[in-house]
Amino acid sequence: MFTIDFVTEEGFEKVVLRDTVSATFVALVPGCGALLHSFSIWHDERFLNVIDSYTDQADFNDNLTSKGFKGCKLSPFACRMKNATYHFGEQGYTVEKFLLGNNALHGLLYDAIFSVTDSYADATGAGVEMIYSYTGHLKGYPFHYDCNIRYQLKKDNVLTIITSIINKDPGLLPIQDGWHPYFTFGGKIDALQLEFQSLQKVVMDGDLVPTGELLPYQTFGSLRNIGSTQFDDCFLLNFAECQPLCVLRDTSKNLQLEIYPDKQYAYLQVYTPPHRNSIALENLSAAPDAFNNKMGLITLQPGENINFTTTFKITPLI
Repeated sequence: MFTIDFVTEEGFEKVVLRDTVSATFVALVPGCGALLHSFSIWHDERFLNVIDSYTDQADFNDNLTSKGFKGCKLSPFACRMKNATYHFGEQGYTVEKFLLGNNALHGLLYDAIFSVTDSYADATGAGVEMIYSYTGHLKGYPFHYDCNIRYQLKKDNVLTIITSIINKDPGLLPIQDGWHPYFTFGGKIDALQLEFQSLQKVVMDGDLVPTGELLPYQTFGSLRNIGSTQFDDCFLLNFAECQPLCVLRDTSKNLQLEIYPDKQYAYLQVYTPPHRNSIALENLSAAPDAFNNKMGLITLQPGENINFTTTFKITPLI
């Protein structure tokens, strides 16, 4: 049986999806960029949260950007936009919401207040739907669209996240979609094993903006220790391989996280923060700077919608 609760904890207004049989639960914060705050299982007589998030609402308010936009929705673009500018149609645009150096970073909705529109809990699962209607009010992106997000928790520690983008503009809409979760098993990532199925690596310049070049990449095509490896890279996923397309394993806890993206999430961004307590494994529909290089950029017709789906599963190995 599954339940859903709306609670206030650590200053957050949370939606909690729970499997009462396994005790697995997911905590979401619609008012903080549709934040995935926790994905917790009962393990070794305690709850283990595999999501590296914020301690409370004040931490989110004060440190969202400095802590790397952990857990938030990336829309209408993800990662870097070179010089915070792009052209669409015959018009040039400049984005101002968040700049790192000269480049814009991680879109416009990472701190948006989403509204819950529907929820359910029954014998098969629990879910919640939330929406943010962007009205073109921020400089550099004068387009109108709805971002609709559905979280669904099922048995066997399976969490599916479906993002629907609906063009509400009278004209064409340029769009990229992504997520920015940081995963942890409670220790340093150096001791973990990682695997992801990639065709190619996107070559970046010194500002982490794609150069346009792609290189073959299969270094983590099978499970291997992360060790001291440093990532801040984007990879083109190989959907000819069997799912899951990404696995993060803790052999000491006999647990692994599995990621099952659909083909709309063609790219995987991998980032290891300096503290190395967690690793960002980010499903993206397009490469960084897609508004300029067009690598995966989607253009929606008026009234058109598109779905992006990814699934996270926590699997005990014994």
